[in-house]
Amino acid sequence: MKRVAILGATGSIGVQTLDVIAQHPTLLRAVGLAANTDRVRLNQLGAAHGVSNLALAAEGMSALIDMVTSDDVDLVVVAIAGAAALLPTIAAIKAGKQIALATKEVLVAAGEIVMPLCAEHGVTITPIDSEHSAIFQCLQGYPYIDIRSITLTASGGPFRGWKRDQLREVTVEQAMNHPTWSMGGKITIDSATMMNKALEMIEAKWLFQLAMSQVQVCVHPQSVVHSLVEFTDGSMLGQLGWPDMRLPIQYALLWPQRVPNSMKPWNPTATPSLTFEEVDEDVFSALRIARAADEKGGTAPCFFNAANEAAVSEFLAGRLSFLGISELVQKCLDSHVVQSATLDNLVEADQQARRMVLKS
Repeated sequence: MKRVAILGATGSIGVQTLDVIAQHPTLLRAVGLAANTDRVRLNQLGAAHGVSNLALAAEGMSALIDMVTSDDVDLVVVAIAGAAALLPTIAAIKAGKQIALATKEVLVAAGEIVMPLCAEHGVTITPIDSEHSAIFQCLQGYPYIDIRSITLTASGGPFRGWKRDQLREVTVEQAMNHPTWSMGGKITIDSATMMNKALEMIEAKWLFQLAMSQVQVCVHPQSVVHSLVEFTDGSMLGQLGWPDMRLPIQYALLWPQRVPNSMKPWNPTATPSLTFEEVDEDVFSALRIARAADEKGGTAPCFFNAANEAAVSEFLAGRLSFLGISELVQKCLDSHVVQSATLDNLVEADQQARRMVLKS
């Protein structure tokens, strides 16, 4: 029995995690639920799943940190949107808790701190992102040194094949209309700009001990092949399945076990034509910006992530154009003075990026 605390319980990943836990009552039990501000929904979920330990991030990080470091927690699901997840994740790692990570910003902002901490405290991060879960699954039984490259697949979002001029008048409603995945607001916009893939590149670098040059991206509209690993001998492995986040969630929670579930299995004859395309980085510049942030190092990836979070908020509020998201992130990153990646410097870089976006 694994006892699970969920940070971000009211969001899409949190609710699906509770569904997975409910399917495996002899293997998993929710013992703590945290959300940002939605007390009503949090109380409803607590009542429905028999969880009394509830906390709101908006009321202070101390309650979340107390939750994830509690003796009755074995595994922490990190699904809080954005860099707010960093401090409780670090606290959980220091307490020796297993981490099931959905919030890619944790490693984007602080991979240089988080991964050494995991090694020091014997903690394994099991990724929930479908792409990183696919790579993690393909690597079972293989050392990371055997990797030649990895390829993260992207659906292409709602604007696959569009030219840059076509994107100038994109509305929030259009950007939220993802063709294959059902996700929260911020990550759906990131998918439309391909910023989610940019963030995933940096996350993958840290998770799998890679150079950025080993991390590739391709567009795969069917969202069946969730990512690929190329080994040093030229062999390539991939993980396939329907676009259902409950499968990578289950694997992250129950790893290294595989157990039956109620999810629909993929049938190869149901999607006989699987296609792959190059990313047009002249249209979707996020990947190029991510490489620049990684090359700068230090606080730059954290700054890059925070600038994107703030820019997406401005777009959702109608104060910034769709193309303006990546353009503003690039402009802010170009002006960032990089510092070493200490926790204090990362917190300051995060706040500096948000202030800069709001002033622009």
